[in-house]
Amino acid sequence: MSFCSFLGGEVFKDHFQPGIYVCAKCGHELFSSRAKYEHSSPWPAFTETLRGDSVAKREERPGALKVTCGKCGNGLGHEFLNDGPRRGQSRF
Repeated sequence: MSFCSFLGGEVFKDHFQPGIYVCAKCGHELFSSRAKYEHSSPWPAFTETLRGDSVAKREERPGALKVTCGKCGNGLGHEFLNDGPRRGQSRF
């Protein structure tokens, strides 16, 4: 599946079927549907990655980390610290 599809909207924003979200480029497992939640952003929102090696992160600015696939480096967007549905949770 493709994250952050800028052409015609993101097809997985309102998709809540059980399953695993994978990198569009290499198929690496990224997020579980159990960590997905509704959010006002135009893209799917998750509270956590599937595993510790699912993504790689680097600080882009205070409170926001740039997130890439942990296997191939494909850009996935950001992790916003303390912006999840509960206090202290992140939003991917």
